[in-house]
Amino acid sequence: MTVATPGPSLELGVAHFSSIALPPREFAAIAARAGFASIGLRLHPAFPGAPFYELPVGSHSAQEFKTVADGEGIKVFDIEFFVIDESFDPGSHEATVAAAANIGARRLSVCGDDREGGRLAANLSEFCALGARYGMSVDIENMGWRTVRTFRDSLAVVKACGAENAGALVDGIHFFRNGASIDELHGNAGTIKHVQLCDVRGPAPKTSDAMIAEARSGRLAPGEGELPLKDLLAATEYGTAISVEVPLVGSVDPEAHLKHLHDSASGILKPDQ
Repeated sequence: MTVATPGPSLELGVAHFSSIALPPREFAAIAARAGFASIGLRLHPAFPGAPFYELPVGSHSAQEFKTVADGEGIKVFDIEFFVIDESFDPGSHEATVAAAANIGARRLSVCGDDREGGRLAANLSEFCALGARYGMSVDIENMGWRTVRTFRDSLAVVKACGAENAGALVDGIHFFRNGASIDELHGNAGTIKHVQLCDVRGPAPKTSDAMIAEARSGRLAPGEGELPLKDLLAATEYGTAISVEVPLVGSVDPEAHLKHLHDSASGILKPDQ
């Protein structure tokens, strides 16, 4: 989730969902040992009952986290996950946004699930304004079971909201499974600020339940499935943040899992010999 640099110094980030059972302090330390340069953190539940962690401004937990992250030399890139639905109140999340800025995060990740398009765009715009007050930007990620279902939907909402600090997050599964093609990236590079790598095999699921199951427990490490990830990266603008998001499933050791993800993603990012 850091801005990538070319060649052997290429940096990678990893999403908290890749090992969500680890509290932020432990996640930062283990991700650093695995080779990642930055992390995303879940400071807000992605759905009711989903795990998340709190690092309030001025709290001992926030200071402890910053001490560990600084000591490990790892940065925070983005904070997940806000669902902009019909009841979304941007201002109610200011404490979380302040906490995100306090630990050095640069972007906030959201999805859109409000069928009233005008309200959705207005709420995204207002949330972007909140983020801007703290020096942060906002990326919207399409998901097949949400109102903002396709990559095209993401682009349309970003355009409609009109905020300079709004962007689109391209996740491997959500991008390809919901009908997007590499050609759609051309001409939209300036809107894409973050690409998440993951892989998958088999036919795309058709129902919402099956889509959710695949996204949360069916992801594979980059290069272990069938998605054209190298083509995706080849079409990605230089300077775009690159991260990995593949949840740990089963009893695999978290450090071994994160190291495997780092090595797998690094292989995808290397140019073909």
